[in-house]
Amino acid sequence: MRLTKQTNYAVRMLMYCAANEGQLSRIPEIAKAYGVSELFLFKILQPLNKAGLVETVRGRNGGVRLGKPAADITLFDVVRVTEDSFAMAECFEDDGMVECPLVDSCGLNSALRKALNAFFAVLSEYTIDDLVKARPQINFLLGLTGEQAYRKPAIVAPAA
Repeated sequence: MRLTKQTNYAVRMLMYCAANEGQLSRIPEIAKAYGVSELFLFKILQPLNKAGLVETVRGRNGGVRLGKPAADITLFDVVRVTEDSFAMAECFEDDGMVECPLVDSCGLNSALRKALNAFFAVLSEYTIDDLVKARPQINFLLGLTGEQAYRKPAIVAPAA
């Protein structure tokens, strides 16, 4: 199974928004951080918005933010929205035009379905929050600076 470029950058966009928590993220900034075209990200944004994974705010100071907490968005949620097909073999396709005499009783079908279900189960175990927390320097790596940058709490020495 190979995920599309759309899914890859959808996850990355959600990670950016999660790392930029509390702020609106702008598509030009996300595109620059990942070295991808803004147009491509705008195309990805539409299905994510429709599924409620992101919210968009229009206007001069607009942008995009997560539609729900990063801890509530699984990788499976993203894959389900961004992938067109999970057909691992032609007999999985919905057009019913399979010429194989074993199509209804094939062991390969059963094995591939089991593998696909296991793949979905693993994706369901990981959230966008998990991915962001796994990279403590994510804000630096994405170029989120200033007020947007993640700050560790300062250790203050007790007054003497």
